[in-house]
Amino acid sequence: MTSLRSLSPSLIRITTAGAVGAALHIGKGDPDKVDQTALDFSRAVMNQTEVDGEVICCEGPKDNAPAFSYKEKVGTGSGPKVEFVIDQVDGTTATSKGRKDAISALACAPAGCLKVLPDDGYYFKVATNGLAKGKINLDMSIEEIVQTIAKLKKRPISNFTVIMLERDRHNDLLASLRKMGVRIILIADGDIAGSIVTCLPDSGVDLLVGAGAGAEATIAATAVKCLGGTMLVKVWKDKKDDAKRMDRLKAAGVDVDKTYTEDELAKGNEMIFAASGVTKGEMLDGVRFTSGGAKVQSLCTRLPSGTIEWSQTILKFSGHPIYSQIT
Repeated sequence: MTSLRSLSPSLIRITTAGAVGAALHIGKGDPDKVDQTALDFSRAVMNQTEVDGEVICCEGPKDNAPAFSYKEKVGTGSGPKVEFVIDQVDGTTATSKGRKDAISALACAPAGCLKVLPDDGYYFKVATNGLAKGKINLDMSIEEIVQTIAKLKKRPISNFTVIMLERDRHNDLLASLRKMGVRIILIADGDIAGSIVTCLPDSGVDLLVGAGAGAEATIAATAVKCLGGTMLVKVWKDKKDDAKRMDRLKAAGVDVDKTYTEDELAKGNEMIFAASGVTKGEMLDGVRFTSGGAKVQSLCTRLPSGTIEWSQTILKFSGHPIYSQIT
């Protein structure tokens, strides 16, 4: 029987496939082709993987974009019984426009361990390293959160770096941060990678903050937990929300006033996160096509060990069961 720990190379192959599929369409202005080719490649590899797997959530359906089906059965049917939350391209728009920070990513854990908040509006997210565990909460102002983490890291505010999505909904937050004098990295897409870099040694990024989708929160929380960091997630209440959104979320079992932690979104002590770069970003380099192949950089981290693995895959397309169709 295949152990969850030994799945790491197989899961990297899945995200590698998604990254290559997406990268074929970098800058071509067609986000659906980005998603569809990444989906086709990652699904093909996933179904060669020795797991009895189920995709419990995939980013895409709300936008009518290509995606895995809800509760889609994947794998060979043998091996450990696991569930996946997958985003074959976190940064579809960025990829289609040739911009930075797109990745292919997934979270994997034993069945019943991953909690995904409904794909209905946005969720406010804060991620940072383990020094802040138990020291910050979402009742604090953004100023208090930054000051607390900076003090724990013994870092002056002028050298404190925040990463966040560049969105109109963040304008007030951005103004507050600029008034504080912190450094800010604005990203077009990719708050999964943004969450993770806050937990990587020597990344130079201290805090992710902002509102994003629910599936990405679970994928990011899995990685943050494996890396010993802390992540807080809460329903984002926007004045533009339709009047019935809170009722829908409550009906789906969401406590709209609760702050969810990485331990509640990714339960237990056995899980894996894997990601591969599509375009160059803060966390991973992008796919580099070579004569007859490609180079892909990936990151994998897992519990219980807390191991972090960086890898480079060198692919040769000719005769490959997945990539030979690439010309």
